[in-house]
Amino acid sequence: MSEGAPRVERDGDVVTLTMCRPARRNALSREHLTQLLAAVTDVGGTDAAGLVLAAEGPVFSAGHDFADVSGRPLPEVRSLLALCTELMQTLQQVPQVVLARVHGLATAAGCQLVASCDLAVAAESAGFAAPGGKGGWFCHTPMVAISRNVGRKRAMELALTGDVIDARTALEWGLVNRVVPDGELDAAVADLMARATRGSRASKAWGRSTMYAQLDRPERDAYDVAVEVMAAASQLDGAREGMAAFLEKRPPVWTD
Repeated sequence: MSEGAPRVERDGDVVTLTMCRPARRNALSREHLTQLLAAVTDVGGTDAAGLVLAAEGPVFSAGHDFADVSGRPLPEVRSLLALCTELMQTLQQVPQVVLARVHGLATAAGCQLVASCDLAVAAESAGFAAPGGKGGWFCHTPMVAISRNVGRKRAMELALTGDVIDARTALEWGLVNRVVPDGELDAAVADLMARATRGSRASKAWGRSTMYAQLDRPERDAYDVAVEVMAAASQLDGAREGMAAFLEKRPPVWTD
């Protein structure tokens, strides 16, 4: 195992992927991005129902490791950002429900990680920022994901000021789903994941991918996508069982 490689643990139907570079503030170096991408891809190929993205140490993730960027030529920086983008998109392409377990700071590409997950539960100690706005390297790619979670004016405030917002503000702005005391973080993660993964897995996986396909389309185009997928999904075993159980007034039996 490479130094600082993410830890992968499975408990029942849920896999937890933990970033283990606390001394480097879980910075997303090229090596670490490659490790995370491989781990997420591997989980995507399993029968797990959920994936929790977590971190060790006092910081969730400080974003890109400037050692990979400072003084590097344009093609090298471009390929690094492309690798990071591939990880963010893969988080939304795997069939599992993906939930960020956030404590401490999540900044720049670390905040992008949170924004790219389906769900996020934050400890009260958490903070979120796109700090490039107050520095010399604007957070262009992190803001792609962040701006799709929060309103336009709030996205601009994050992007332009670079200031940290606390967990309660992140909840109000729509960047996270829950904020809990630090000691209750694991329980809150488990509770939300359990509720988000119940039901037919095949139906949920298709529904999740369709959500991402339609969210940023104009309404007419979004309905075109949703109508076709929802019609086809009615033929899934899970859909048939769910409707039959409702009509027959019995608990459903999921086979997937």
